[in-house]
Amino acid sequence: MKPIRHPTSIAQQHPETASHFAHFFRYLHGEKAASAHTHQAYQHDLQLLADSVGARDLASLSPLDVRGFVRQLASRGLSGRSIARTLSAWRAFYRLMCRDFHWSSNPIEGVKAPKHRPALPSAMNVDDVVGFLEHMPDEDQLASRDKAIFELAYSSGLRVSELVSLKLIELDLLHGMATVTGKGNKTRLVPIGKMALEAIRRWLLIRTQLAHPNAQTVFVSNKGTPLTPRAVQLRLRQWQEKLGLTEPLYPHKLRHSCASHLLQSSSDLRAVQELLGHASIATTQVYTHLDFQHLAESYDKAHPRAKMADKDTEGI
Repeated sequence: MKPIRHPTSIAQQHPETASHFAHFFRYLHGEKAASAHTHQAYQHDLQLLADSVGARDLASLSPLDVRGFVRQLASRGLSGRSIARTLSAWRAFYRLMCRDFHWSSNPIEGVKAPKHRPALPSAMNVDDVVGFLEHMPDEDQLASRDKAIFELAYSSGLRVSELVSLKLIELDLLHGMATVTGKGNKTRLVPIGKMALEAIRRWLLIRTQLAHPNAQTVFVSNKGTPLTPRAVQLRLRQWQEKLGLTEPLYPHKLRHSCASHLLQSSSDLRAVQELLGHASIATTQVYTHLDFQHLAESYDKAHPRAKMADKDTEGI
């Protein structure tokens, strides 16, 4: 792909284009209060537009032209997801031009990116998760806390942000439930498994040795303050190295594993959606693809006709 030039190079070669881009970035900064990261992403995407258009007038483009640009981007190796994001930036730019400069039409409307496969979440198999959790010691304060965190993540499919923000008053150990605040500040009630309950109870017995008197979160740092998501990620990585595990571990993998294993045993997509706090069933459906992938791998290993297929096709 062509290297991305600094926006000043656009001003040198295409002053009118640069003027329109500058107006768009003023809009991002003023009306949208966009972050520096967003500015950088739009600079990248609009540079792609400038490279594709060349010396042509941006206002003269048609949807047919844009589809040609999309094919060029795909041929250079951009994924469908990246092209979709690029088109979104182009579309926002043209909408502003139509609003503020009265351009006749937005050539990006109706143009779609090539379809891309949704990335399958990475999950561990049941034996690996159980082996990891059972081999984790809990003889000291931090180890006890970590084991309770990881047991709860796998038991109830919590996001790492939900784990670190969980408060004492949101735990109902008597009934094995927790009230979790997820994305969009939405709350949901999740069950807590037996092993996770035991680990949490052990941790709560020693939590007062670390926590500040006014600390409300279930899990605290060695300084008595609430944990950060980054701290949980680092602790899980340390345990991976300490236990000599080769498979990379991160908190979301425990959440993915919880969802995948529940679907493999129950096939109740709606229940898993509610447990994970997904707003759309489509988000949860990705786990059915993961479940099918697991089934396909098991079939290839175990089914006698699958084994015979390799011999039958030798020499073809």
